[in-house]
Amino acid sequence: MALIVQKYGGTSVGTVERIKAVAERVSAAHKNNQVVVVVSAMGKTTDGLVNLAQEITSNPSRREMDMLLSTGEQVSIALLSMALQELGQAAISLTGAQVGIVTEAAHSRARILQIKTDRIERHLERGEVVVVAGFQGITSLADLEITTLGRGGSDTSAVALAAALGASCCEIYTDVPGILTTDPRKVADAQLMTDITSDEMLELASLGAKVLHPRAVEIARNYGVPLVVRSSWSDAPGTRVNSPLPQPRSLVGLEITRAVDRVEFDQNPGKVALLSVPDRPGIAARLFGEIARQNVDVDLIIQSIHEGNSNDIAFTVFKGVLHQAEAIVREIAPELRSHPAQAEVIVAKGIVKVAIAGAGMIGRPGIAAKMFATLAAAGVNIEMISTSEVKVSCVVDEAECDRALAALCEAFAIDTYPVQGAISAQDTSILPPVRGVALDENQARLAMRHVPDLPGMSARIFSVLAGENISVDMIIQSQRCRIINDLPTRDIAFTVAQADAEAARAVLVKLAATINCGEVLVDQEIAKVSIVGAGMVGQPGVAAKFFAALAQEQINIQMITTSEIKISCVVSKTEGVKALQAVHQAFDLGVAIK
Repeated sequence: MALIVQKYGGTSVGTVERIKAVAERVSAAHKNNQVVVVVSAMGKTTDGLVNLAQEITSNPSRREMDMLLSTGEQVSIALLSMALQELGQAAISLTGAQVGIVTEAAHSRARILQIKTDRIERHLERGEVVVVAGFQGITSLADLEITTLGRGGSDTSAVALAAALGASCCEIYTDVPGILTTDPRKVADAQLMTDITSDEMLELASLGAKVLHPRAVEIARNYGVPLVVRSSWSDAPGTRVNSPLPQPRSLVGLEITRAVDRVEFDQNPGKVALLSVPDRPGIAARLFGEIARQNVDVDLIIQSIHEGNSNDIAFTVFKGVLHQAEAIVREIAPELRSHPAQAEVIVAKGIVKVAIAGAGMIGRPGIAAKMFATLAAAGVNIEMISTSEVKVSCVVDEAECDRALAALCEAFAIDTYPVQGAISAQDTSILPPVRGVALDENQARLAMRHVPDLPGMSARIFSVLAGENISVDMIIQSQRCRIINDLPTRDIAFTVAQADAEAARAVLVKLAATINCGEVLVDQEIAKVSIVGAGMVGQPGVAAKFFAALAQEQINIQMITTSEIKISCVVSKTEGVKALQAVHQAFDLGVAIK
């Protein structure tokens, strides 16, 4: 008999009637399976408990908040167990402590260390449905200090239990039919996806898709847990999240995975940079449209901000087509120049791309800073930076490749040889080039002008931010180099959560005075629109189509950054929703999937 784990969110158990409906579904599933059910607190219970605490004090302790908030799930599990028993189905409710979910001693944001499954297994052998309180655990079986897991905690509890129990499937039941191509509140014709890879889901979840939390996807990916997102209100199959077959992995330290689990390199890139292009809609579309028309595949793309009314665009291609890419750029450069005397095409051949990758990088400030510091300590200067939620890539001089790789492997305790190129869990040629589109309107952009172009500068900047627990998203280093006080300098721009923008500006202003760089600028009126799809690998023209959709709507691109399966553009906040809608339509994502 198979074992499945089902998770029901707060909306699904928001009323007595809904709890009874969930009990009917669980009872039906138990006819052919052993079943563990994880539930959230009813409806807005958690919000109500938070409000009660705030009526007492404006600064409650994290410990007491965990004690308070953990009661919400206890109501749900008891009522669902009663509803199952009323149907004649044997069931028992267990708190996180009773289940043996052991976590870090970090109140309100604990990560799961391990799960003692003995008690659950005994109840399952008796034919009982085990109903578990999500979102909570204990610091140890001796101390019994209650902890909560933070945002997405019930999803995390469910997938972690599925991993620990070796479940055949983890089903996440929610108030939507599954994973949609984009936010249906902003795009009316958003469509249901029948399946998606865990890498794609990880990117979309990190970009704000709220159906699944990145922590839950990370666990599913690490342990190969089959994951399905379904509606609580229908029997439709929902969306399946496909994970690669995992390498053997200990269940001790279950959620305390390595932030970085591999180092990659690519010895075959060449770089083309076009400097001083006009800062107006359509420039990227024209450039990459011509590149796509001649069937040249592009890897990294960055567009950095610069003072005045011009930008720099740089991209990498396979060395074998570098001459062709250069010819294309030189041919169309005259029509893209804002000031012909200033415009410049730069081509670099002796470069390599080194990268760190790992799902555990999400939400952990300091990973990029550690990479930059490691390269700086090894005397390796960074020529290009490109980031995603699960990877940081740097272009460096070819002569420094071996030194860079050795240093990164040592710094991140990677004991396997660096991987040549990106790892693909499956044949991406059969996948659609774009799976989903996301919009993030909650970021701010900071830029540091005229940073000395010396090893260690990026490390100092991002180490200061990490020290303030500020996570950085997009990072772009300009290609244009200016001599200031006899030193070469470049601009560095990056995005952070809007809530962190002022704190980031304050610490960087102090740093700027010590490293002799220029002003620190902040822009909170931005939005990031992204496309995600494992099928874009090796398919020329995806970026060009993205940029053309924005150009057609006269939307100016302020920044560009890419990874293997994601392209992100920063646009004006006022144009964010329009950009999302245009890109969704351009890739025919509003067409029903057959």
